[in-house]
Amino acid sequence: MFVQIVRRLLIAIPTMFVIIAAAFFLMRAAPGSPFSSERQVSAEIEQRMLAAYDLDKPVGEQFRLYVVRLLQGDLGPSMKYKDKDVADIIAEGLPTSLIIGGAAMLLALAVGSGLGVWAALRQNRPEDYVAMSFAVAGVCLPPLVLAPLFSLVFGVQLEWLPTSGLYRDHYTVSHLVLPVIALALPQVAIISRLIRASMIEAMRSNAIRTARAKGLPESQVVWRHALPVAMLPVVSYLGPAISAVLLGSFVIEKVFQLPGIGKLFTDGALQRDYTLVMGVVILYAGMIMFFNMMSDVLYSVLDPRARRS
Repeated sequence: MFVQIVRRLLIAIPTMFVIIAAAFFLMRAAPGSPFSSERQVSAEIEQRMLAAYDLDKPVGEQFRLYVVRLLQGDLGPSMKYKDKDVADIIAEGLPTSLIIGGAAMLLALAVGSGLGVWAALRQNRPEDYVAMSFAVAGVCLPPLVLAPLFSLVFGVQLEWLPTSGLYRDHYTVSHLVLPVIALALPQVAIISRLIRASMIEAMRSNAIRTARAKGLPESQVVWRHALPVAMLPVVSYLGPAISAVLLGSFVIEKVFQLPGIGKLFTDGALQRDYTLVMGVVILYAGMIMFFNMMSDVLYSVLDPRARRS
C-alpha cells in the first residue's frame, strides 16, 4: 500500500504541472487583459499596471516567474481584489465550499445507499421501478439544470426557501437546503444504482446463503453481511463523486450567490483575474487528485483482492 501511495504521488507531480501550465497559457490566450475594462485609463497607466503584475513580459517569462513564486508558496496578489492576496481570498471562501460540498456528499451517500438497498430488496417490484426511474432522472439532470430550476420553483414562485443572502459570517440551514440538494441529487442517483446492482449480486452469493443457513435474522444478513460487500463499488466511486461535487459547486455557488470558491472562480474568470483563477485551479486539482488517491487506498484496504493485486 505504501508503494501504491508513493507511485500515485509521483504521478501527481507531473500531472499538476501540466494542469498549471494548461490553465496558465489558456488564461493568457483569452483576448483582453485584466485592466482592459478599467474606465478612463490611459495607455501609460495601463502599462504600469501590467508591469506591476509582470504582464508586460513575454508569456514564457511570466510562466517561469509564476512557477518560481509558486514553489515558494506564493499564489500572488489578486488583480481585481485590491490589496488582497489570492491565498487570503481562497481561505475566506473555502469554509463555505467545504460545508456545501461535505453536506452534499453525506446526503448523497445516506440517501443513495438507502434507496439502492430498498430497490435491491424489492427487485422487479413497483418500488424498484419507481426508485430506478428517480435514479435515471437524477443522472439526466445535472446541477447546471437543477440549480436554476430549484431557485425558480422553491425560491421565487413558492417562496419556501431563500435563493441568496448567505454570508461568510451568517450561516443558516435554510440558505443551504437548495444548494446542497441540487448538488447532491445527481450523486444520489448514481450511488443508488451502484448499490442496487452490487446488492443484488451480493444477496445471491454463497456467503449470504451460508449466513441464512446458519439461521441468522434477515436484517442481520442484509446489513452486516451483504451491505459491506455491496458498498465496495461506492467506495471506488467516491473519488469521481467528490470531483463531480467540486466541479458542480461552480454552478451552484454562482446561481445561489454563495461566497465560496466556485463563485470566486467564475467571477475571476469573467474579470480575467489571472492569479485568482490559477489559485482556485491549483486548489481544486490538488483536492481532486487527493480524494481520488484516498478512494483507491480505502478500496484497497477494504477489498483484499485489490490489495493483493
